[in-house]
Amino acid sequence: MRNRLSTHSRLTQQDRQRIAAGLADGLSYREIARRLDRPTSTITREIARNGGPGGYRPQQAHEATVRRARRGTPAPPRAATPPGGTLEQETVEMAVRAGMPRTAARVHHDLMLSKDGRRTAAELARTLNVSPAAVSVAVNYLIQQGYARRERDPQHRRDIYVIDNDAWYHSILISRRQTLETVRATMAAAETLGLDSPVGQRLAKTAAFLERVSLDMIESADRWRTLLT
Repeated sequence: MRNRLSTHSRLTQQDRQRIAAGLADGLSYREIARRLDRPTSTITREIARNGGPGGYRPQQAHEATVRRARRGTPAPPRAATPPGGTLEQETVEMAVRAGMPRTAARVHHDLMLSKDGRRTAAELARTLNVSPAAVSVAVNYLIQQGYARRERDPQHRRDIYVIDNDAWYHSILISRRQTLETVRATMAAAETLGLDSPVGQRLAKTAAFLERVSLDMIESADRWRTLLT
Protein backbone atom coordinates (compact mmCIF):
# COMPACT_ATOMS: atom_id res chain seq x y z
CA MET A 1 0.00 0.00 0.00
CA ARG A 2 2.83 2.41 0.86
CA ASN A 3 4.48 1.91 -2.52
CA ARG A 4 1.23 2.54 -4.37
CA LEU A 5 0.61 5.73 -2.43
CA SER A 6 4.17 6.93 -3.05
CA THR A 7 3.82 6.33 -6.78
CA HIS A 8 0.46 8.05 -6.89
CA SER A 9 1.82 11.16 -5.15
CA ARG A 10 4.86 11.44 -7.47
CA LEU A 11 4.26 14.29 -9.88
CA THR A 12 4.97 13.96 -13.59
CA GLN A 13 6.20 16.69 -15.91
CA GLN A 14 2.67 17.00 -17.30
CA ASP A 15 1.33 17.38 -13.74
CA ARG A 16 3.74 20.25 -13.17
CA GLN A 17 2.62 21.96 -16.36
CA ARG A 18 -0.97 21.69 -15.17
CA ILE A 19 0.03 23.15 -11.80
CA ALA A 20 1.61 26.14 -13.56
CA ALA A 21 -1.51 26.58 -15.68
CA GLY A 22 -3.69 26.43 -12.58
CA LEU A 23 -1.61 29.10 -10.83
CA ALA A 24 -1.82 31.31 -13.92
CA ASP A 25 -5.61 30.91 -13.91
CA GLY A 26 -5.79 31.89 -10.24
CA LEU A 27 -6.92 28.49 -8.97
CA SER A 28 -6.48 27.62 -5.30
CA TYR A 29 -4.08 24.89 -4.25
CA ARG A 30 -7.06 22.76 -3.28
CA GLU A 31 -8.67 23.10 -6.71
CA ILE A 32 -5.41 22.30 -8.48
CA ALA A 33 -5.03 19.22 -6.28
CA ARG A 34 -8.60 18.14 -7.03
CA ARG A 35 -8.05 18.41 -10.78
CA LEU A 36 -4.87 16.37 -10.55
CA ASP A 37 -6.41 13.89 -8.08
CA ARG A 38 -3.58 14.54 -5.65
CA PRO A 39 -3.48 15.54 -1.97
CA THR A 40 -3.51 19.29 -1.41
CA SER A 41 -0.36 18.88 0.72
CA THR A 42 1.46 17.48 -2.32
CA ILE A 43 0.61 20.55 -4.39
CA THR A 44 1.46 22.95 -1.55
CA ARG A 45 4.83 21.27 -0.98
CA GLU A 46 5.62 21.15 -4.71
CA ILE A 47 4.99 24.88 -5.18
CA ALA A 48 6.80 25.92 -1.98
CA ARG A 49 9.88 23.87 -2.96
CA ASN A 50 10.09 25.38 -6.41
CA GLY A 51 9.85 29.13 -6.18
CA GLY A 52 6.42 29.72 -4.68
CA PRO A 53 3.31 30.76 -6.64
CA GLY A 54 5.10 33.74 -8.15
CA GLY A 55 8.20 31.87 -9.26
CA TYR A 56 6.98 28.38 -10.08
CA ARG A 57 8.32 27.07 -13.40
CA PRO A 58 7.23 23.52 -14.34
CA GLN A 59 10.33 22.61 -16.37
CA GLN A 60 12.78 23.84 -13.74
CA ALA A 61 10.72 22.19 -10.99
CA HIS A 62 10.79 18.86 -12.79
CA GLU A 63 14.54 19.05 -13.46
CA ALA A 64 15.23 19.99 -9.84
CA THR A 65 13.17 17.05 -8.62
CA VAL A 66 15.08 14.68 -10.89
CA ARG A 67 18.40 16.03 -9.60
CA ARG A 68 17.30 15.64 -6.00
CA ALA A 69 16.17 12.08 -6.63
CA ARG A 70 19.56 11.24 -8.18
CA ARG A 71 21.44 12.73 -5.26
CA GLY A 72 19.14 11.06 -2.76
CA THR A 73 18.99 14.25 -0.71
CA PRO A 74 15.86 15.98 0.56
CA ALA A 75 14.51 18.99 -1.27
CA PRO A 76 15.81 22.32 -0.02
CA PRO A 77 13.05 24.25 1.71
CA ARG A 78 12.48 27.87 0.80
CA ALA A 79 16.12 28.53 0.01
CA ALA A 80 15.26 27.93 -3.65
CA THR A 81 12.78 30.79 -3.55
CA PRO A 82 14.03 33.78 -5.56
CA PRO A 83 14.52 37.15 -3.79
CA GLY A 84 11.14 38.53 -2.76
CA GLY A 85 9.43 35.18 -3.35
CA THR A 86 8.63 34.54 0.29
CA LEU A 87 7.20 38.04 0.74
CA GLU A 88 5.11 37.64 -2.40
CA GLN A 89 3.85 34.23 -1.35
CA GLU A 90 2.79 35.40 2.09
CA THR A 91 1.19 38.60 0.77
CA VAL A 92 -0.65 36.81 -2.02
CA GLU A 93 -1.91 34.08 0.30
CA MET A 94 -3.32 36.69 2.70
CA ALA A 95 -5.12 38.41 -0.17
CA VAL A 96 -6.49 35.09 -1.45
CA ARG A 97 -7.79 34.20 2.01
CA ALA A 98 -9.54 37.59 2.05
CA GLY A 99 -11.33 36.65 -1.18
CA MET A 100 -9.15 38.11 -3.94
CA PRO A 101 -8.52 35.86 -6.98
CA ARG A 102 -4.94 34.58 -6.96
CA THR A 103 -3.78 36.16 -10.23
CA ALA A 104 -5.35 39.49 -9.23
CA ALA A 105 -3.51 39.25 -5.90
CA ARG A 106 -0.23 38.63 -7.72
CA VAL A 107 -0.82 41.59 -10.06
CA HIS A 108 -1.74 43.80 -7.11
CA HIS A 109 1.40 42.75 -5.25
CA ASP A 110 3.59 43.45 -8.28
CA LEU A 111 2.06 46.89 -8.77
CA MET A 112 2.53 47.68 -5.08
CA LEU A 113 6.24 46.83 -5.23
CA SER A 114 6.97 48.50 -8.58
CA LYS A 115 8.98 51.71 -8.23
CA ASP A 116 6.35 54.08 -9.59
CA GLY A 117 3.30 51.84 -9.19
CA ARG A 118 2.87 51.52 -12.95
CA ARG A 119 2.97 48.50 -15.27
CA THR A 120 1.88 47.72 -18.80
CA ALA A 121 0.01 44.50 -19.54
CA ALA A 122 3.11 43.13 -21.28
CA GLU A 123 5.28 43.88 -18.25
CA LEU A 124 2.83 42.16 -15.91
CA ALA A 125 2.57 39.10 -18.15
CA ARG A 126 6.35 38.84 -18.42
CA THR A 127 7.07 39.47 -14.73
CA LEU A 128 4.42 37.07 -13.44
CA ASN A 129 4.78 34.53 -16.28
CA VAL A 130 1.05 34.50 -17.01
CA SER A 131 -0.91 34.93 -20.20
CA PRO A 132 -2.11 38.37 -21.39
CA ALA A 133 -5.67 37.08 -21.01
CA ALA A 134 -5.03 36.26 -17.34
CA VAL A 135 -3.57 39.73 -16.82
CA SER A 136 -6.63 41.30 -18.44
CA VAL A 137 -9.02 39.44 -16.13
CA ALA A 138 -6.92 40.29 -13.09
CA VAL A 139 -6.60 44.02 -13.76
CA ASN A 140 -10.28 44.31 -14.61
CA TYR A 141 -11.06 42.86 -11.19
CA LEU A 142 -8.65 45.28 -9.49
CA ILE A 143 -10.13 48.25 -11.35
CA GLN A 144 -13.68 47.21 -10.50
CA GLN A 145 -12.73 46.98 -6.83
CA GLY A 146 -10.88 50.30 -6.86
CA TYR A 147 -7.43 48.85 -6.20
CA ALA A 148 -5.97 50.15 -9.47
CA ARG A 149 -6.84 52.36 -12.40
CA ARG A 150 -6.20 52.30 -16.13
CA GLU A 151 -4.37 55.06 -18.00
CA ARG A 152 -3.86 55.34 -21.74
CA ASP A 153 -0.41 55.91 -23.21
CA PRO A 154 -1.27 57.73 -26.48
CA GLN A 155 2.31 57.69 -27.70
CA HIS A 156 2.58 53.90 -27.70
CA ARG A 157 -1.16 53.18 -27.92
CA ARG A 158 -1.23 50.93 -24.91
CA ASP A 159 -2.86 50.79 -21.50
CA ILE A 160 -0.89 51.37 -18.32
CA TYR A 161 -2.18 50.03 -15.01
CA VAL A 162 -1.53 52.23 -12.01
CA ILE A 163 -1.78 51.87 -8.26
CA ASP A 164 -1.35 54.93 -6.06
CA ASN A 165 -2.05 56.03 -2.49
CA ASP A 166 -5.64 56.97 -3.29
CA ALA A 167 -6.38 53.42 -4.45
CA TRP A 168 -7.16 52.34 -0.89
CA TYR A 169 -9.60 55.21 -0.43
CA HIS A 170 -11.39 54.43 -3.69
CA SER A 171 -11.59 50.74 -2.80
CA ILE A 172 -13.42 51.71 0.40
CA LEU A 173 -15.83 53.89 -1.59
CA ILE A 174 -16.61 50.99 -3.91
CA SER A 175 -17.03 48.61 -0.98
CA ARG A 176 -19.44 51.09 0.60
CA ARG A 177 -21.52 51.31 -2.58
CA GLN A 178 -21.69 47.54 -2.75
CA THR A 179 -22.74 47.36 0.89
CA LEU A 180 -25.46 49.96 0.37
CA GLU A 181 -26.78 47.94 -2.57
CA THR A 182 -27.04 44.98 -0.20
CA VAL A 183 -28.79 47.24 2.33
CA ARG A 184 -31.41 48.31 -0.23
CA ALA A 185 -32.02 44.75 -1.41
CA THR A 186 -32.27 43.44 2.15
CA MET A 187 -34.67 46.19 3.20
CA ALA A 188 -36.83 45.62 0.10
CA ALA A 189 -37.06 41.94 1.00
CA ALA A 190 -37.99 42.84 4.58
CA GLU A 191 -40.80 45.10 3.40
CA THR A 192 -42.05 42.48 0.97
CA LEU A 193 -42.20 39.85 3.70
CA GLY A 194 -43.71 42.30 6.17
CA LEU A 195 -41.87 44.34 8.78
CA ASP A 196 -44.08 42.83 11.47
CA SER A 197 -43.06 39.27 10.60
CA PRO A 198 -40.10 37.56 12.32
CA VAL A 199 -38.20 37.22 9.03
CA GLY A 200 -38.97 40.79 7.99
CA GLN A 201 -37.79 42.11 11.35
CA ARG A 202 -34.57 40.12 11.13
CA LEU A 203 -33.84 41.41 7.62
CA ALA A 204 -34.63 44.99 8.64
CA LYS A 205 -32.19 44.76 11.55
CA THR A 206 -29.54 43.36 9.21
CA ALA A 207 -30.07 46.24 6.77
CA ALA A 208 -29.85 48.82 9.56
CA PHE A 209 -26.64 47.28 10.86
CA LEU A 210 -24.95 47.19 7.45
CA GLU A 211 -26.02 50.74 6.67
CA ARG A 212 -24.61 52.08 9.94
CA VAL A 213 -21.32 50.21 9.49
CA SER A 214 -20.92 51.49 5.92
CA LEU A 215 -21.56 55.08 7.03
CA ASP A 216 -19.03 54.77 9.85
CA MET A 217 -16.53 53.30 7.42
CA ILE A 218 -16.72 56.16 4.92
CA GLU A 219 -16.64 58.77 7.70
CA SER A 220 -13.47 57.17 9.03
CA ALA A 221 -11.95 56.99 5.54
CA ASP A 222 -12.67 60.68 4.95
CA ARG A 223 -11.21 61.60 8.33
CA TRP A 224 -7.96 59.72 7.81
CA ARG A 225 -7.50 60.21 4.06
CA THR A 226 -4.78 62.79 4.69
CA LEU A 227 -2.53 59.95 5.87
CA LEU A 228 -2.37 58.78 2.24
CA THR A 229 -1.14 62.13 0.89
